[in-house]
Amino acid sequence: MKFGPLAAGAALLAVITACGSGGQTEAGGGGGKVGIDHPRADSDFWNSYIKYVPQMAGELKVDLMPATNSQNDVTKLVNNVQALTGQGAKAIVMAPQDTGAIATTLQTLANKKIPVVTVDTRPDKGQVYMVVRADNRAYGTKACEFLGEKLGGKGKVVQLMGSLSSINGRDRAEAFRECMKTKFPGITVFEEPTEWEGSKAASMLQTRLEQNPDIKGIYMHAGGVHLAPTLQVLKQKGLLVPPTDAKHVFVVSNDGIPQEFEAIRKGDIDATVSQPADLYAKYALFYAKAAIDGKTFKPGPTDHDSTIIQLPNGLEDQLPAPLVTKDNVDDKNLWGNQVK
Repeated sequence: MKFGPLAAGAALLAVITACGSGGQTEAGGGGGKVGIDHPRADSDFWNSYIKYVPQMAGELKVDLMPATNSQNDVTKLVNNVQALTGQGAKAIVMAPQDTGAIATTLQTLANKKIPVVTVDTRPDKGQVYMVVRADNRAYGTKACEFLGEKLGGKGKVVQLMGSLSSINGRDRAEAFRECMKTKFPGITVFEEPTEWEGSKAASMLQTRLEQNPDIKGIYMHAGGVHLAPTLQVLKQKGLLVPPTDAKHVFVVSNDGIPQEFEAIRKGDIDATVSQPADLYAKYALFYAKAAIDGKTFKPGPTDHDSTIIQLPNGLEDQLPAPLVTKDNVDDKNLWGNQVK
């Protein structure tokens, strides 16, 4: 698997003071090892992120320790982090899938003065140096607006949600729900919490379509786990047809994996929001190294088309995540088109 060229990490470090509005550096540093825990290996999105990590570590000259994988289990995550710090990690990169259950571990790391960068997910409590994420509420709003317009403001849609123990699942679900209620009150929304599991998504969609065969839209919170089972159910129901066919069910996804792009080209789904797997890896390591080097950031626009916002428990760099449709699916700048 190869990835397209990305900006050199050295150049980024040279301009780190410009990275956040009013960003500044502090004395300190001297380098150190970065420990990283991957959240799971059963998702095409996360597998892409995992493959970007060593590439970005090389570009940014990060002293990266061998990665651990918590397999969507917060207990394993806690144990893995303890092992990484015991082996000398000076900063930790993690992606906690249960964002409410990691607060104690974050407090322990803060007491040890070990900075934490979280990727994709924002912990509900506990100090973080930086959250590297995109605006997940915008995901839900973009999906709502796309489906609402395609359905002409009327009909039924299914929202295949992730886990509501995750801030991502809550953000996407709440924004989608609120947008539909406000902008498209004539659309009925059925909500199915899948816990980010493809098998649950398939079962719930199957049941919902049997009860409501006139469903015309689906919003999948995670194409990496929801895409294949959703397409299989639609195929079984004779609904996997081109957008020009009256039976077509309009589908919007999240992730931006190559499989979603191919499904858009084939007309099996209609849109996805491209979560930047490449930039998640890049800036997670960028900020981990910056933390070890004693650098600080402030809220405001960055030099990489994102915005740093203030959180109650730290900062969050909200990276761009564009909506991808048949009109821009071949854009070579999308990370999903750089994977070979």
